[in-house]
Amino acid sequence: MTRPPLPPFTAETAAQKVRLAEDAWNGRDPEKVSLAYAPDSRWRNRSTFLAGRAEIVAFLAAKWLAEQDYRLIKELWAFTENRIAVRFAYEWQRADGGWVRSHGNENWEFDAGGLMAVRHASINDLEIAGTDRLFRWPQGRRPDGHPSLSDLGL
Repeated sequence: MTRPPLPPFTAETAAQKVRLAEDAWNGRDPEKVSLAYAPDSRWRNRSTFLAGRAEIVAFLAAKWLAEQDYRLIKELWAFTENRIAVRFAYEWQRADGGWVRSHGNENWEFDAGGLMAVRHASINDLEIAGTDRLFRWPQGRRPDGHPSLSDLGL
């Protein structure tokens, strides 16, 4: 199975890969999202370590159950032949109604078929007022005209 765009990446294909990942995560379908990862993909997400698609699916299902009204923006930071560095921010609502903006960086490594084999994510949370939210598009894919992280000053 391949998942274009494939390495080696160019600036254009790396940016496409980032946007495809953002779109998938904003769709909040753990099974569908997991298909972008190698069957034996390894993750570090904050202090959680995962291995394989089944663990990824379970992790994402629990994540999106807890993180309501989730909206994410990813931005390409750097790339090499088969690696991409991304910075991101996402906003979500806690069960008690409070809002959080989570900021972070991800390092991705891809196999020859374009599946992500390794993902390292470092994430920090910032409580925000509902009036301070910046990601207000309807649930799902971020509209093409919506500002990027850099445009928003994040």
